[in-house]
Amino acid sequence: MSGVAILCSGQGAQHRDMFALTGTAPAAEPVFAAAAAHLGGVDPRQFVRDAGDDALFANQAGQVLCCTQAIAAWSALRPPASMIAGYSVGELAAWCCAGMLDPAQTLALASQRARLMDEAAAAGPRAGLLAIIGLRRDRIEMLLRETGCALAIVNGPDNVVAGGPDRALDVLAGQARAAGAGRVVRLRVAVAAHTPLLAGASGRFRQALLDTSPHTPSHALLSGIDGDRVRSVEAGCDRLSRQIAQTIDWSACLAHCHEAGAVAMLELGPGRVLARMATAALPGSEARALDDFRSIDGVRDWLRRAAG
Repeated sequence: MSGVAILCSGQGAQHRDMFALTGTAPAAEPVFAAAAAHLGGVDPRQFVRDAGDDALFANQAGQVLCCTQAIAAWSALRPPASMIAGYSVGELAAWCCAGMLDPAQTLALASQRARLMDEAAAAGPRAGLLAIIGLRRDRIEMLLRETGCALAIVNGPDNVVAGGPDRALDVLAGQARAAGAGRVVRLRVAVAAHTPLLAGASGRFRQALLDTSPHTPSHALLSGIDGDRVRSVEAGCDRLSRQIAQTIDWSACLAHCHEAGAVAMLELGPGRVLARMATAALPGSEARALDDFRSIDGVRDWLRRAAG
């Protein structure tokens, strides 16, 4: 299999101009209309311009906005995708791109996913996510055991995201810096996603997924927890719900894209995080983000050349 792998971003990189390219695309109008129902009736293009930072990065709004961007971009571009993968809530958007759900279903599920995660998180202390870059995996795992934090996302051999209560993350951040980590950053996500702290949300979200009666994927779609291909609705629902409280192996997703012969990767955004990780993990590969371009036509031209 060869072609372009499509990467759907997770939350945390929302910005005021995130809909600069997709906002005027006629094909994306139904997506924006569906999203407004989950943003208090406010059009998402207006929401990102007018909302305060707290509202922009709130869990529910963040998940809806990130899915909106990915689906709007997919609707505008209809890219020649050989494979689709999504990071965190981006995996839900990837289901829409792969034809398993329609945009309205996906956005309703994004809102419900956030609500269930918030409810599960409310039962414990304030928590979040911490990115740690530049430490060996065995050293990170030792620090996690010492601080009581959990491994949330594996981005690479020395690039992970940890989740846990705020106080534990503060201790972990200090210890990681003392151990020589090159970068330690708190992410703008207000729940400890992909850790056992959110176990209470997984089963309820699985039922919500099943209730939508998803279709079998029409494109090759990867599961975030292990990078394996989603081949059936039931297995897909199980994995997509489990990733709420289970470690995501994004490095496995990137490796699978490469092994399957993807010649280029396009991140639908918001942000450029996944494109940067793909470039670092797969030297010689071509990875771009929607935010790199000035127009939808420019993205289309690059896609034609990349899919060549």
